[in-house]
Formats: sequence, structure tokens, C-alpha cells
Amino acid sequence: MAEKVVHKSWIIQYNLHSILGFLLLVFLFVSFYLIGDNSDGASFLANKPTRKNSSPKCDLFSGNWIVDNVSYPLYKEQQCSFMADDFACHKFGRKDSKYHYWRWQPIDCDLPRFNAKGLLEKLKGKRVLFVGDSLNKNQWASMVCLIETSGIPSLKPPIWKGNLITFEVKEYNATIDFYWSPLLVESNCDDPVKHRVRDRIIRIEAIEKHARHWIDADILIFDSFTWWLEAQMTLQWGSFNSSDAIHKKVGMKLRRYEMALRTWSDWLEFQIDQKRTRLFFMSLSSSHKNATDWGMGNDQNCYGETEPISRKEHWGSESDIKMMEIAEASVNGLKSKGLNIQYLNITQLSEYRKDGHPSIYKRNWVAPTKEQLSNPRKNSDCVHWCLPGVPDVWNQILYAYIMDSTTELKE
Repeated sequence: MAEKVVHKSWIIQYNLHSILGFLLLVFLFVSFYLIGDNSDGASFLANKPTRKNSSPKCDLFSGNWIVDNVSYPLYKEQQCSFMADDFACHKFGRKDSKYHYWRWQPIDCDLPRFNAKGLLEKLKGKRVLFVGDSLNKNQWASMVCLIETSGIPSLKPPIWKGNLITFEVKEYNATIDFYWSPLLVESNCDDPVKHRVRDRIIRIEAIEKHARHWIDADILIFDSFTWWLEAQMTLQWGSFNSSDAIHKKVGMKLRRYEMALRTWSDWLEFQIDQKRTRLFFMSLSSSHKNATDWGMGNDQNCYGETEPISRKEHWGSESDIKMMEIAEASVNGLKSKGLNIQYLNITQLSEYRKDGHPSIYKRNWVAPTKEQLSNPRKNSDCVHWCLPGVPDVWNQILYAYIMDSTTELKE
């Protein structure tokens, strides 16, 4: 009888251990599924920045560039079939590749790794639209490459119609679009191909021609700085076809920029659905035309540079703080009126990357002169960025804001 009791007790103990073991396996499986690597190599929890300290908010814009040749680049140039020739530096002869492997590391948190499928789940049935100049197109091209090289099937080449390029992801009923509008308001630079004009004429109070293409977007990403840097521009009141139009040549860069952003912000205030549409304004993208900024000769620029600037808080002479303050004030004004808008200050992190520009390694839309060929620096593009490269980090930051539904990110 005692043996039966012991035997029965052993069976119960055995079954209990089996059940606990099974539950442990289920727990491990679920844990692996939730936090393990997915097909993109990105963690489910990596959609959000992780803080390193007790700071209530995560500042993604303050940090350092560190070499990471394990998880970077996020894609390869040749893998992106939609890569624009303006940014395909290896295709046009750049031999060094270290610029691919620099990872932006914020000081007080970790930047989440870009997860294209996670982003597209968030954007299902939505329209994302980048609006601005060729630097905004640079960021849009980065976003398209990040999405394409993640293995999303059935992607079709972008369709260019007028000022608008549409990139459709049918599987998610989502579009990632770009709209050429370098000054936001109307100008004689609005042709997406033939916009290299000497005398820039701006209809400073006219925006509807462009803005009607933006109104149905769920997420709008704007930029507009570089095209305002001309010493003088002509402001116009009245249509381009009107004989009664009023013209005034203006040299006050800050004043005319402020006027244009007022037209832009007024349109957003009254035309955008505040409950539906998220807005972002990208800060000034740093250029590296003047090598004296990092201690080189005044006849040098980004050409031949292969390392970032290491001096902490370096600030280049071409980055106009007052223009940035005007843009940020415009954004804050819209925010105070209830619009869901963020100013993404990517200037400082871009300032360090003198190595990230195409210089001569891009398609030349205008054939270089003999003088430029004999002196490559005179033909160097130190404004735009090679891909993969710096704009991928801009998009990682944008991704963090889109995916984050809390107030943990610094505003």
C-alpha cells in the first residue's frame, strides 16, 4: 500500500514537472518571437529608442559617430534598383567605403534600427510625402532604398509625374512620395528638371499650386534652406503671366525666408486636418565647401575626405543659425495652434560628416569644363550625400518619431 502511495505521488510529481516544463518552453518560444530577430534582422522592441539613464526624454540629435562594420551599412548601393545617380558614389568611381560604416550613437539612448516591415505596418493605407529640394529628395531616395532592400515583394519603380514622384508599396496600400518644391512657395525654379536659373523669382505669397498636391498626405516631411541662400532674389506679387505683376529685388535673406514660411504655415494651419496629419520639418543639411572650417586650406573642400570631423560640437561657417531659428519658430508657432508637427534638428550630426558627400563621384548633368577636370575640387558636390550614408540616419530618426506614440522623444 505504501508503495502505491509513493508511486502515485511520483506520477503526480512527474506530471507537474512535465506541465511546468511545457509552460517554460511556451514562454521561451513567445519571448523569442517577440524580442528575437525577425526577417529584417530588427528587434520587435527596437522600434523604440532605449534610454541609458533616467532622463525623461530621449535626445536623438546629440551624440557621436562610431564605426560599426557589423550592422552597417543598412543596405548596399547596388541592391537598390531605385538609386538616383546623384547619390550613387560607388557607381561613379568612389573607391573608399568607410563612409558606409559610421553609426550615429546618441549620448543618452540608442537609436532604433530601421525596420521596414514594422514601418509599413504602421503606414498601412497611408501616404507619406517628402516636400522640398534635392536634399529632401536625397532623404526620400534613402527611404526608398531602406524599404526596397528589406525584401518587400512586388515593388514597382517610382512614377514621376510633373513635380511628383510616387513610390507605391501595394502589399501595404502605402505610398512614399516626393514632391519637388525647393522654395515651398511658387517660383521660376519649380520645374523638377530645368530649374537652374540665375535670377530666382519668388511668388512669396503663392503656395496653392504646390500645396494642393500635399493635402491628402498622412505624413508630410518638409525641408527648405539651401535655395534661400542667394545674395539677392526677386519677389513677385501677381501671377507669372500677368503684365501687372509687381517685382522687387530683395537682398534680405532672413526677411524673405520668414515671409515664405509664413505663407507655408498659414496654409498648413487652415488646410491640414490636425487630427489626421503628422508634420515634420527637417533642419538645415550641412555642406562642406569650405575646408578652413576643419583646419585645411581655403582652396580645399570635401573632395578626398574619408573621415568625419572629430572636434566636439563642430559648427561649419555655411550653417546659418538665424535661418534655423526662423524655421524652428515657425514650427513652434504651428505646434501652439494644435498641429502635430516636429522640428527634426539633424544639422549638428550632419556637420561632422565631411566625408559623406559625393564630391566628384556622381553623374554630372552638365559636362564639367576643362578647368574643372584639371582641378576636381572645382567640380565637387559638397552639398548632397552619398547613399548609403548620412540621410539613412535622418530616416532612422524620422522612423523613431513615427513609431513612437509616447512623449519619450525630445521635442
